[in-house]
Amino acid sequence: MKKGLLYLLVFSLITFLAACGTAGDNAEEGGEATGAGDGMKVGMVTDAGTIDDKSFNQGTWEGIVQAADELGISEKYLKPAGTTEADYLKEIGNLYDADYKFIVTPGFKFETAVFQAQDKYPDAKFVIIDGAPHAGDYNVTVKDNTVSIFFAEHESGFIAGVASALELKEAEAGFIGGMEIPAVQKFNWGFQQGIKYANENLGTNVSMKAENVIYQGSFDNVAAGQQIAAQMYESGVNVIFTAAGGVGVGAINEAKTRVDAGEQVWIVGVDVDQYADGLLEDGETSVVLTSAMKNLGQVAFDMIQDEINGDFKGGETLTFDVKNNGVGIPAENPNLSDDTVTQTNEVVEKIKSGEITVSPEQGDLLK
Repeated sequence: MKKGLLYLLVFSLITFLAACGTAGDNAEEGGEATGAGDGMKVGMVTDAGTIDDKSFNQGTWEGIVQAADELGISEKYLKPAGTTEADYLKEIGNLYDADYKFIVTPGFKFETAVFQAQDKYPDAKFVIIDGAPHAGDYNVTVKDNTVSIFFAEHESGFIAGVASALELKEAEAGFIGGMEIPAVQKFNWGFQQGIKYANENLGTNVSMKAENVIYQGSFDNVAAGQQIAAQMYESGVNVIFTAAGGVGVGAINEAKTRVDAGEQVWIVGVDVDQYADGLLEDGETSVVLTSAMKNLGQVAFDMIQDEINGDFKGGETLTFDVKNNGVGIPAENPNLSDDTVTQTNEVVEKIKSGEITVSPEQGDLLK
């Protein structure tokens, strides 16, 4: 009996010491965040374009990859054969069947697919970025297994407009949008309000003609983007804000060609920091003045972190704006002077405090 008790005590002590050793190892690797998502499988279905589209797909995917690196989740993306509801639902189903039951969908085109999927796969969880689930009738239904994400694009566009005006002082601006949808329109409206604010309060003189505001109608026609940009630059435009995915890539290509030839023209990027995409062959000169960003990667990462922490905000519609650091321009802008950055940051603080209100509607624009 005494030997049995002794063996039991020794076994218990060994078990206790082993547990303490394991806790210590985890702490050394980075604390609670490291490996917190072990066993969690996160999938993404791409929208129109590729995973390296320098825009929505890439920005969202980078946040998921960050979660894999820092939180220990498993990640996977699937590219559908087309961009119809059926195409999206097929890949959502393929992810689900592979046990990827936390699914991120970037873009409004997923709205009807996610509407169906949230009922078809009730034990899965969905994050739809820049959209809200509905059956095609725009009667939004965000179920408890879905989070709907939106951004204050008008605020991001406003800040980029102020920064562009401050840096160029006197110029002609243009805007190339993809599809004429609210998110793209708000970028345009905010950009124009930002330029107008700078003109009226910060001593700049930047204009934008109505004919230099063009919605191409897609997000993947690179050739069309280059052609439109060429026409604008030929008409005297100095800087073009592109909110157009692959169409914007075409505009960037046109700007590169012209700068290589000795012209001084600029691009304002969108969604992500596109500075690197504007680099010339010298690797030092970029045609991207700044970018009106949505912090897509951070939002994707945060939604995964919420799930790991047991705080998934199912059933909610969230808006990310300047106040919660959801939108803005890059922290580093090599083509902006220190003075421009200082004044732009002052404007950002005024938006945060409510001293400046940026309208999400078409209204107080350039004349």
